[in-house]
Amino acid sequence: MAGPLPIADPAPADGLLPASATTDAASRAFGVYLHVPFCRVRCGYCDFNTYTSGELRGARQEDFADQAAAELGFARHVLAASGAPDRPAATVFFGGGTPTLLPAADLVRMLGAVRDAFGIADGAEVTTESNPDSVDAVDLRRLADGGFTRVSFGMQSAVPHVLAALDRTHDPERVPLVVGWAREAGLDVSLDLIYGTPGESLADWRASLAAVLAERPDHVSAYALIVEDGTKLARRIRRGELPAVDDDLAADMYELADELLGEAGYEWYEVSNWATDAAQRSRHNLGYWRGDDWWGVGPGAHSHVGGVRWWNAKHPAAYAERLAAGVSPAVGRETLDHATRETERILLATRIREGVEVSSLHAGGRHAVAGLIADGLVDARTALAGRLALTRRGRLLADAVVRRLLED
Repeated sequence: MAGPLPIADPAPADGLLPASATTDAASRAFGVYLHVPFCRVRCGYCDFNTYTSGELRGARQEDFADQAAAELGFARHVLAASGAPDRPAATVFFGGGTPTLLPAADLVRMLGAVRDAFGIADGAEVTTESNPDSVDAVDLRRLADGGFTRVSFGMQSAVPHVLAALDRTHDPERVPLVVGWAREAGLDVSLDLIYGTPGESLADWRASLAAVLAERPDHVSAYALIVEDGTKLARRIRRGELPAVDDDLAADMYELADELLGEAGYEWYEVSNWATDAAQRSRHNLGYWRGDDWWGVGPGAHSHVGGVRWWNAKHPAAYAERLAAGVSPAVGRETLDHATRETERILLATRIREGVEVSSLHAGGRHAVAGLIADGLVDARTALAGRLALTRRGRLLADAVVRRLLED
């Protein structure tokens, strides 16, 4: 299971926000994230806040939709009482866990609770994550009929031995089936990949990319595997059962992904994300990278409004108990100071295609631009036009770029 929550101030039982959080809220997009923390099995690399049936201890999956609806009603009251303007949800994202372990009817009911609490903007993006073995054609049709517009399948790899190393349970041959069913239902499709798995070769990775491109999804995510302490995968590597992650090979894999996806007509818009065109970018995730507002529903979910960040009780039973008692499910909160917000703004904006305005950097950051151009980390033409956009090499070294931009 996930590690401990951050150390911060206790969250108030009434959930009310300081006035500073809702100032200028009308100028920021508003999204809703629903964390469905249930999984059939635990993948060896995962440290997300997720629970298999044997780990629920006093919580039931069948109660979750009602609990999420209760938190959404609470959220509506908190934002109104804190002075936030009415804002319909521009994006809604169901993540996890495996949201589609719940019946499609429950997910649609939860989306209805978002609509009741805030309204849903015309043309809103409504996404659910899904494992390929957790849905069928009927489920996907019910989701589309219920207002979902997009499904993000956790494909991870097309190579059986790589999936086995990750403890993924789906048959890779099922991916074309679920993509086809989603298309027939009228849903946009994203396929999510992980690269750098112990034992994965460059040829394996090329095969996975070829399998993705054969399906022509609207969107592709490709994330480098991070071996988190405390996971089964970390223990297997420590015992020598699997080789350690090869960072140089992972860099080669990223370059291959960017090359093949680019040749196929996909454009990168965030370090780990590509889309067929701007309309297919994940607007919900862009909201995170741009510092917009969102309310996170569910156990362990994080929220952010106007520089105030908070997070819910992690275990589903503790989360349910707080809602039943009529108090905020949040257990911790922090108010970011100006310096922290600026650091986060540069950290996140640097990762997206539009980049950071040079004029918004402090003197040390502006002074670093020439060196970043010389080192091939940012695009020279874009930088001379006033914005910093990472080159492919810069994307591989994005953290180093950010450190140089933040130097005094």
